Amino acid sequence: MSTEAAQLVTAPRLVVREQRLSGTPGLRVLPLCIMALVVAVVLVILGVKLEIQHSAPAGLRVALWVVAAALVLIAIKTLGGLTQVTPGEAVVVQLFGGYQGTIRDPGLRWVNPLAVKHRVSVKIRSYQTPVTKVSDADGNPIEIAVVVVWQVTDTAKAAFAVDDVRDFVATQAEIAVRQMASRYPYDDHGTGRPCLRSSSLQVADELAADISARVTPAGVDVSETRITQLSYAPEIAHAMLRRQQADAIVAARQKIVDGAVGMVESALAKLATDGIVELDEERKAAMVSNMLVVLCSDHATQPVVNTGTLYQ
Repeated sequence: MSTEAAQLVTAPRLVVREQRLSGTPGLRVLPLCIMALVVAVVLVILGVKLEIQHSAPAGLRVALWVVAAALVLIAIKTLGGLTQVTPGEAVVVQLFGGYQGTIRDPGLRWVNPLAVKHRVSVKIRSYQTPVTKVSDADGNPIEIAVVVVWQVTDTAKAAFAVDDVRDFVATQAEIAVRQMASRYPYDDHGTGRPCLRSSSLQVADELAADISARVTPAGVDVSETRITQLSYAPEIAHAMLRRQQADAIVAARQKIVDGAVGMVESALAKLATDGIVELDEERKAAMVSNMLVVLCSDHATQPVVNTGTLYQ
């Protein structure tokens, strides 16, 4: 984990942790509200009938209207406390500025109608960083993009510790990608040191730990990161491609030479063991030279038969 990420974690923050809130089952409250509305309608009808017939005192008629209006207001306000919680979602309840708890159980729940409700997604989400141009550890400009798989694990922190949890994760992921890319070279060039191209799993694990440390204060857990795009910047891509091709050619040549030397050694040992022909040091050197030319050449060789010794 980088020094900046460590400072980010140890900095003082708002200490709010998630606590579960079950809430009242909404199916118990809903029938009562419907019943109150029905009673209010009946009282309104009765009041209108008494108004038309003038068969009751005025005070009674006013009382009926007041009771009906009160029932309607109470039922409407009570219905405002009904909260539908869907799978993959949690509802953070805040009352008079204080955190009351988080409802995670899916279904219809009822909470205090005066409470403020914040919906927070707890689904597994992914964010892919834009293609970013940075300089690697060797100073070469490269283009890199990373996908981050994350999930909200503490809804209270996600709701109160940051303004927007998605923007926070995106910003911290892009910062971590830039710093990680500057710590590693694009290629090891045969040195065996960790690099972005051949040590992608190590780099991804380190990046996941770095991003996870950065977004922990927001109640977010990072489960995986993967490099989705990695290349040299266009201005040096052609030169680096030629360098890679040259390295490949040198490596291939080295393998060809090693194989040719082994074949020459085997041929000389076979001739000496079977006693087919005895060669002095000068002819051995000529034979080795000819065989190496034939075996290491890129083009087909043309055989030349030397018959000069037949006439001596």
